[in-house]
Formats: sequence, structure tokens, C-alpha cells
Amino acid sequence: MLIRKLLKSDNEALSQIIKSIFTEFEAPKVGTVYADPTLYDLYKLFEHKKSILWVIEENDEVLGCCGIYPTHGLPKDCAELVKFYLSPKSRGNGWGNELMNYNIKSAIDFGYKQLYLECLPHFSSALKIYEHFGFKYLNKPMGASEHTSCDIWMVKNL
Repeated sequence: MLIRKLLKSDNEALSQIIKSIFTEFEAPKVGTVYADPTLYDLYKLFEHKKSILWVIEENDEVLGCCGIYPTHGLPKDCAELVKFYLSPKSRGNGWGNELMNYNIKSAIDFGYKQLYLECLPHFSSALKIYEHFGFKYLNKPMGASEHTSCDIWMVKNL
């Protein structure tokens, strides 16, 4: 297993993984990353200053990702934890925890003081990871992600 930074060549594999996960969990497609046009060029999206997308790879196969991004409308010292998706074959072996550790370290290295995230109840296994890492539930969203179907919001002080 290798965790590495996003490459331009990862765009197609990651968009397919993310879309398949929404289908697998019967999650809403409208008002989520599924319908977000940036899904098809994540490399371009993560060229933004103080952002990063970490990719899991095994035997040259892309298996998932997670990153941080300074979403519009968030406080200056807060980034959003984004695109946390693992293909079925990469789940249950601790890789999600490793990805989370990479992202927390990156956020701290970039100077962020908080990490914010939005989620859907369909992804209950991800919620367990967030809780384990100390994310706390919020009553309303922060920022302006435009992912209007997400109705779970969490934040973690770094």
C-alpha cells in the first residue's frame, strides 16, 4: 500500500471510484460531489494553494483518496476535509485511518487550526472514523461548499 499525492493521471480512476460509492450506498447524487463538475478534474482543483489530495495505491491500482481544501466561506484558519472515498477492496484494513493521519498532518503543516467536513448518513462507516479522530457534530454548515444534500457537519480543532 502506498499513500501519495494526486497525479493528473488519477482523475478518471478517482471519479469512477467516487461515483461507484454513491451508487453502492444509494446516496443522493444531486447536491453532492457526484454532481460537482470538479469531480472530473481533481488534479486541477487541488492545484489551489494550501490544498492537497492524498491517494491510496496498491500494485499500481488507485483505490481511494482524501484531501483538504480551503472551501469558500470557511474561516481563514479552517480547511475542509474532502473527497474521503475508499473502494471496497481498500476498506477495513486501517488505510482510512492512515489517510486521515496524512490529512491532519497536512492541515497542520499548512497552518490550519480546524478541519471541517460535510457528510451524508449513508456513509455511517466514515462517520465512525470522524468520531474516532475527534470530529464534533455541528448544528449547521460552515462555508459554502454547494453540496446541499449533505446534512451532517463536523469540525475538529487541530
